[in-house]
Amino acid sequence: MHLPTLTLLLPLACATQAGKPAAKTTATAVQKKPGDAPPTRIENVVEDMHGVKVADPYRWLEDGTKPEVAAWVEAQNRHLRSKLDPLAVREPIRERLTELLSIGTLSTPVARYPKAAKGAKGAPARLFYTRREGTQNQPILYVRDGLRAPDRVLVDPNALRPDGTAALDWWYPSNDGRLVAYGISLDGSELSTLRVREVDTGRDLGDVIERTRACSLAWMPDARGFYYTRYPKPGDVAAGDENYYRHVFSHTLGADPASDPKLFGEGRDLKDWTSIGLSPDGRRLLIEAWQGWARSEVYLLDVAKTGTRPVPVAEKIDAIFDGELLDDRLYVRTNDGAANYRLFVVDPKKPDRTGWREIVPAGDDVLDSVAVVGRKLVVEYLHQAHSVLRLLDLDGRAQGEVALPTIGTVTAVGGEWDGPDLFVGFTSFAVPPEVHHRDMRRGATELWERVTAPVNTGDYEVRQVFFDSEDGTEVSMFLVYRKELPKDGIVPTLLYGYGGFNISQTPQFNRASYLLLEHGGIYAVANLRGGGEYGDAWHKAGMRGNKQNVFDDFFAATDWLLESGYTSTDRLAIAGRSNGGLLVAAAITQRPRRFRAALCAVPLTDMLRYHRFLIAKLWIPELGSADDPEAFKWLNAYSPYHRVEDGKDYPAVLVTTGEGDSRVEPSHARKFAARLQAATGSGHPVLLRTETKAGHGQGKPLVKQIDEATDEWTFLFWQLGIKPRN
Repeated sequence: MHLPTLTLLLPLACATQAGKPAAKTTATAVQKKPGDAPPTRIENVVEDMHGVKVADPYRWLEDGTKPEVAAWVEAQNRHLRSKLDPLAVREPIRERLTELLSIGTLSTPVARYPKAAKGAKGAPARLFYTRREGTQNQPILYVRDGLRAPDRVLVDPNALRPDGTAALDWWYPSNDGRLVAYGISLDGSELSTLRVREVDTGRDLGDVIERTRACSLAWMPDARGFYYTRYPKPGDVAAGDENYYRHVFSHTLGADPASDPKLFGEGRDLKDWTSIGLSPDGRRLLIEAWQGWARSEVYLLDVAKTGTRPVPVAEKIDAIFDGELLDDRLYVRTNDGAANYRLFVVDPKKPDRTGWREIVPAGDDVLDSVAVVGRKLVVEYLHQAHSVLRLLDLDGRAQGEVALPTIGTVTAVGGEWDGPDLFVGFTSFAVPPEVHHRDMRRGATELWERVTAPVNTGDYEVRQVFFDSEDGTEVSMFLVYRKELPKDGIVPTLLYGYGGFNISQTPQFNRASYLLLEHGGIYAVANLRGGGEYGDAWHKAGMRGNKQNVFDDFFAATDWLLESGYTSTDRLAIAGRSNGGLLVAAAITQRPRRFRAALCAVPLTDMLRYHRFLIAKLWIPELGSADDPEAFKWLNAYSPYHRVEDGKDYPAVLVTTGEGDSRVEPSHARKFAARLQAATGSGHPVLLRTETKAGHGQGKPLVKQIDEATDEWTFLFWQLGIKPRN
């Protein structure tokens, strides 16, 4: 089991904290603007925070339900259109991006075996996987009755809404492959509703469970029900807390979900993020309770005995623990005492720490994940930010390595603990998604499926470079560019970064980046502190009070690109999304003259109030809270919205958001764009793009992806002076 990508999976709903002193508000005015952006009303809002006077002139933009805010957003979108639509580069860009973004997607199959076929020779009885092809808006869930059998459509979200705004969020087949539980959400909200479909008939059962966002689910062996996570209904908890209290329930098919027994979560911290797994015999439920991105607890619940309580395996320890559960063994991966993680085997009947047995010690590479497939441990390591896949026996002894096509990323591992098939999802900068199949009995590996792409990936080179950050820490970065690229100092370059939440930036196939590569550009991805590329110490060196290290690493990356002889400040752009949007916003305010343009997507920008909205309380362990006097000091030091200075020469900026974003409150984008528009003295445009019927990005239909990418790349080509090729 893995730490969920909480920044990508969790919603944020507007809720102010009770008991806070109101900020002082005086007369309003309309800002004087150095450019031609729409005028924005300002208010003299000043709040005393730990003895510091903090100005917030655009606080009124926080409430997106107000007609005045809606009108302002419409005016900003009209302004965006007036700048981008007339540009000659726009139509050629849109035409090529439509081709590039129509390159399909492919997930790693989940294998299910009927009892008669378990361990038998031949293909598994059923494979479940998703694929999107061509101009389909959403991936479709398919089932195959055999390794090379024809596909059959099982769940097609494209048929639910003509505009493609219904998305398949998640799905779990039952152990015998007869049923699939799946979640559908609308308009990018990610607020899933659970349903159960019969695989043979394609008919849905009567079970419908709401509030199952990013559901973790484990079927009972007899498929008469399942264990799952869900959120409370509005009104059942305090206002603003509806997207916390992710508790574990048990559901019997046909029963009223309102009566589902709650198995875990009562009385615990409302911010726990729970994930579950079940032993093959169905007796024990494994529960992981994550408390941020640097700490988790593990419990076992004997569900065969009614009235039992969860038994702690690891709790109240400032470290990460996650597990894989068999009937008689629990494998626990942890960074407790090992920054690069190590693996223990534990007796589920006696899970006390004194009985743990270490079978994989920590090494130089990061032990990133562990799965049990074909009675072997499939262990993924990160070596210098790319995947290595090794096989071990159940006691940790080496059994060889699964060869990967090139330096890249294992996207997922599929297969049952005692089944004969291992599926490995793989991608890299120049490798579109593909899946490899390994026969665990014979040891032979072959390509199972791949996505074809209308690009000649052989024309491009992937290189990894290393350089020192401001404090001397060595940082790595991947570069992708056309072979024999000249060092003429004018190569258009886009640098992407994230740096946070223990999320690793490993080689991925970025479809839109080929638009830049085909025009002789460089696409760069930096491995910044705060991520998980180099273990627990790397993550912690970029969180909370160490967040400035992330920005400094990013600046060191820009310095390397400028000093390498490839590019110049007028030909360099930066980009980031979500926490990466925070990174870009910080770079804009701290080093505005190091690059010409910035794409700041669905960003956090007001770091003094972020925790008051939606579910951002979950991010406090990673970022800190301004309610804490010590954390206020470091947050106030870099909070981008508060660090904008009047009259400063800022680069060209495009800020993007979605009005239905349930993770990062859209007001972050609104307030930051308004403040930059009022302050910039450079004459470069500051634009805001707000997408309707869209959220943070997951589940966004292809047509909206093309619209957004067209605006982003039109903006970049315009600002970097790139001429489209015929």
